[in-house]
Amino acid sequence: MSQAYKGIALFTPGGDVIYGLDVDKEKRWHLDLCESLQELLGLSASPHFLVPSYTATIDQWLDPKTGEIQSCCEVYPLVKRYQPLLNAIFALKEATWSVLPWQEQYSDPGIIETYYKQFPELWENHNLIVNFNSLQKDTIVNTDNSSSSRGYILRLFISGHSQSTTEALTTLHRLLEQKLSDSYTLKVVDIKKYPEQAELNQISATPTLVRLYPEPVRQIVGEWHDFDRILKIIATP
Repeated sequence: MSQAYKGIALFTPGGDVIYGLDVDKEKRWHLDLCESLQELLGLSASPHFLVPSYTATIDQWLDPKTGEIQSCCEVYPLVKRYQPLLNAIFALKEATWSVLPWQEQYSDPGIIETYYKQFPELWENHNLIVNFNSLQKDTIVNTDNSSSSRGYILRLFISGHSQSTTEALTTLHRLLEQKLSDSYTLKVVDIKKYPEQAELNQISATPTLVRLYPEPVRQIVGEWHDFDRILKIIATP
């Protein structure tokens, strides 16, 4: 990841997230992320009403005087609980996110709920963590049974939120962003919420990473700091 960049993460009411990075600091991601959510979830229209109340933004730069990295991290109240996840996807070390003032005109729960009938998929949790930049490389459909001409379909199985889960997620995102040349989709599955998925995918320990595509299916358990081993298992045909 570049030392200087702007980033934005767009969440859904159900907890899915799509995020993008702009090293040139010239683009505006809001509408692009909304349109990508529309495509990923098969929505009837772009969910523009999620902006800005379901967003978080980061601006990072190199201070020419001190030579140190400076960051400005801001999150809206409705998604402040996702700060650990934001630190993971933006490769930050326990960054402090400033919670922006509540803005009734953007975040009125009553107004947002009026969109539920039209966009029920947004209130469901698909455990999606999608990198918009990867979507730009290749078009990927996010359903379990679909694939693309390129790219990987990955599932990270966890059991609740713990230190090992956070470490695995942080390591995995760093590896995928820095080392994996092809695009990918990643879905996080909590077997405490979906125990049937553990049996279906033969998960005996967590966290476990499963490569569903390309076949054959492969599993990675433990040794989350061994980047070479993880990358070899993911990328080996």
